[in-house]
Amino acid sequence: MRNIRMAISYDGTTYHGFQTQPIGNTVQDVLEHAIGVLTGEKADITASGRTDAGVHARRQYFNFYTSSPIPVDRWALALNSRLPDDIVVLQADEMPSQFHSSYSAKRKTYRYGIDTSKFGDVFERKYRLHYPMPLLLEEMKEAIAHVRGTHDFSSFASKRSTKTTHVRTILDARIEASDGKLDIFITGNGFLYNMVRIIVGTLLWVGEGKLTAADFKRILEARERSAAGPTAMAHGLMLWEVEYEE
Repeated sequence: MRNIRMAISYDGTTYHGFQTQPIGNTVQDVLEHAIGVLTGEKADITASGRTDAGVHARRQYFNFYTSSPIPVDRWALALNSRLPDDIVVLQADEMPSQFHSSYSAKRKTYRYGIDTSKFGDVFERKYRLHYPMPLLLEEMKEAIAHVRGTHDFSSFASKRSTKTTHVRTILDARIEASDGKLDIFITGNGFLYNMVRIIVGTLLWVGEGKLTAADFKRILEARERSAAGPTAMAHGLMLWEVEYEE
């Protein structure tokens, strides 16, 4: 059996997340169906991680095992002809049998996009949260610096989290601003359910002056979800990159 890895982009607007679930209409469902049509096999894909309903991916990875003889350089073209316009295969590689898209990943980067212009950019409305108010950018940058390093992120995890530990390591966290747009990038070795969206929601309170950077640090140390701000809307979040040691 061959172990095929693929990199994909998708617009998550109309999907109920990446991972298969009873209500259907997920990115995984669409991909597995397309692979099944192409190969005649029942596909069972493993992704680098799940994204929630409405969340997008600039570069997500998954792998699956197949006995199909399709050359690796033909997979992307063959699958894209069987996929809807909002899912695109970017590349395909044949990996060692032990490769696992999730367990083999070394780090992931998420980007949360915010549009602070008065009326909003019509062409980015599905990918950025429209937040038309002045924000204290330097205070937000000071606040986000506190998430770097290894911490218990219970304050920024959904109450629905099922993980046995909320300790994660954030390798980089930064805010880039340009022409009424804010991009919040967070890179880590793993993330909790709604973690990035809760961090962003709390950062926006800092930006409004409802909290200070010191308050943000105290919220992190409280290890209690009720101490943090709201969960930012899903459509501003994008899985930006997943990195492996090749």
